Amino acid sequence: MKKQGTILIVDDDEDINLTLSLLLRQHYQSIFTEQNPYHLPRLLRQYEPDVVLLDMNFNKGRSDGEEGLSWLRKIKELSPDVQVIMITAYSDVPRVVEAIKAGAADFVEKPWRNEKLLATIHAVFALSQSQTKLTEARTVQSAMSEAMDQPFSEVIGQSQAMQAVLKTVDKVAATDATILILGENGVGKEVIARAIHRKSHRAKGVFIPVDMGAIPESLGESELFGHKKGAFTGAVDDRVGRFQLAHGGTLFLDEIGNIPLSMQSKLLQALQSLTITPVGSDRSTKVDIRVICATNQPLREMIAQGRFREDLLYRINTVEIHIPPLRDRGEDIELLTDHFLRLYAKKYRKGQLSLHPEVKQKLRGYAWPGNVRELQHMVERAAILCDGDLIQPSDFHLSGMLISEDNAASTLNLMENEKRLIEEALDQYDGNISRVAEALGLTRAALYRRLEKHNIQ
Repeated sequence: MKKQGTILIVDDDEDINLTLSLLLRQHYQSIFTEQNPYHLPRLLRQYEPDVVLLDMNFNKGRSDGEEGLSWLRKIKELSPDVQVIMITAYSDVPRVVEAIKAGAADFVEKPWRNEKLLATIHAVFALSQSQTKLTEARTVQSAMSEAMDQPFSEVIGQSQAMQAVLKTVDKVAATDATILILGENGVGKEVIARAIHRKSHRAKGVFIPVDMGAIPESLGESELFGHKKGAFTGAVDDRVGRFQLAHGGTLFLDEIGNIPLSMQSKLLQALQSLTITPVGSDRSTKVDIRVICATNQPLREMIAQGRFREDLLYRINTVEIHIPPLRDRGEDIELLTDHFLRLYAKKYRKGQLSLHPEVKQKLRGYAWPGNVRELQHMVERAAILCDGDLIQPSDFHLSGMLISEDNAASTLNLMENEKRLIEEALDQYDGNISRVAEALGLTRAALYRRLEKHNIQ
């Protein structure tokens, strides 16, 4: 059965072109010949060959192979993926070596044996097919990565706190430093991690997110480092771990505070050496990755409690980035709302959506316990349920602290309630700032700001 391939033969000897054409037509679907190499640019565009058989010499009396090398370089310049086999009547080893260095896949000598010639062409054609599939796979992977990155493609924030975060992102992105991103649930830790990746020299590589809190303890090592077939019950095939999948790109370990102690030493060793050993294997593999971790847990407090390794913390937090909760960046609420409105208006074909002024006031006064993620979900729901182009207050269902129409009185009540809650938490935890912050869902920095605001000693 003939292979679905295209072979282009370029030789100034008409008899050689005919002989090769008759031989190869028995094995390949499309065979073209050409005596004049100056037609090569047009022929490459016209036929898009998988393999080119190219003579080393074209002018009578020439035997130095320089013409063939020159045309080889031209082919690789015009069509880098085309595989080229050089045809030579002279066993000139230095010239052959030079041709291979210039991009030739192989060479055959005149006169040739048909069996050897066919074996060479079949091997090079197979190489061409595998490289084509690899290129297609990389194109698909790139498109998939771009599509997956769309919801995270923009960091929204003009508040002073977020501008400070973005300045840090710009500074660390160009390095391979290990980053620890801290913040409450829903503040956008993965958004910042992806922003670092996009600005780094690894931007064309993959971004592999791993939710450490969702991996069962018994499967943690296999998920991260992979396993060999038969390594444990249920290991019916070899599996590549997340470290290897992220090779050349960025590995994002979310919820790092949830990793069990039994895994922490193995993770530390992998991060220190950038070498992993799949479960059931005795062979180690080097990986080239940049690691970003994130958590909403108080890691230093966990260290004091014996639940997190101190040396692991030092390994993952070369640079720490603290993302403020949405309630501490009120000036970003309207920006984020407009961004999500555009996103979901397009997704649900709603046209141009806008907010009623009362909705804006309502959103600014809300405590946002779920942070940006909660805002995003609420905007999506409102975009789906609204009847017209103007989103009404009734389209948003907010619970918790809200600012009513009596803005001054409500603000006063809100501040009084906040002060009372903080004082009660301080009494309950004997002034332990870390435990108070955790109980209130605040960062230590945010708690200190509130202590200063309410003049709490």
